[in-house]
Amino acid sequence: MNTLNFTSLPLDSVPTYSNLYVILARLIDQLDRGPLHDSGVIRWSCPVIAFGDVINPKVATLGLNPSNREFMDKAGLELKGWERRFPTLTSLGLTEWAEVDTRDLEMIMNACQSYFHGNPYNAWFKKLDDVVAGAGASFYSPFHSACHLDLVPYATAAKWITLNEKQRDTLLQHTTDTLGQILQDVPATTLILNGQSVVRQFESLFGCSLTREEAPAWTLHRESHRDVPGVAYRGVVTSLGGTRLDRELTVLGFNHNLQSSFGISSSVIEAIKNWIQSIMEDSNW
Repeated sequence: MNTLNFTSLPLDSVPTYSNLYVILARLIDQLDRGPLHDSGVIRWSCPVIAFGDVINPKVATLGLNPSNREFMDKAGLELKGWERRFPTLTSLGLTEWAEVDTRDLEMIMNACQSYFHGNPYNAWFKKLDDVVAGAGASFYSPFHSACHLDLVPYATAAKWITLNEKQRDTLLQHTTDTLGQILQDVPATTLILNGQSVVRQFESLFGCSLTREEAPAWTLHRESHRDVPGVAYRGVVTSLGGTRLDRELTVLGFNHNLQSSFGISSSVIEAIKNWIQSIMEDSNW
């Protein structure tokens, strides 16, 4: 990879973005190295540091990894033209990631920051935005006071749940420190975990145990199977892995994955939103 010269970047972006550029460069460098070759990563797609505002978000949501639909259509073809959401090797005019320079990094960072001004994957983000509203925030205009992060900032061709254990372990092993490093520069004070798998991985990766409580209003009713109870999680962390934050980070989570849990109704989403709102308003929390 070329030596990065941050002085070529817009001056008003350097104070806020400089560390994020370093993280992004490291993630890109890993795409050209052996360990990720058999991990299921879409190797022509760029890493996604964040979706949306990284300058002044009050809230960040957390998922497992970017959807393949951020880069390809239902047929598996690369998004092009106005449909494109993030840069790729093709759109940057590169044959391999080792050719990347500061101009390319700037384009990737700008795509992350302006994600919700372009062609966001609304089928995924709208439900999460309804919940984020409980914290008085939004991914979308006019607020832009929330962003989305992932434990693994690489998109994979297959869904996370269908990757084998070795692939998931490889991806997590090579990105464990990334979330804490990003949150050093992204000043969110609340982190919302979307789904049981995210909660489990978060607790396992960062050695923390969130408080667990039943949430009857979130129960998903099944006609032919046992109902799925709702479970709420919350806690406070001041470090993630080996990274110490400069603030307390309130962590809230729920066991239902809003985008994939069958039976998620508007009333359940509203109940989760209200729970988040009640915690944010509780001066004792």
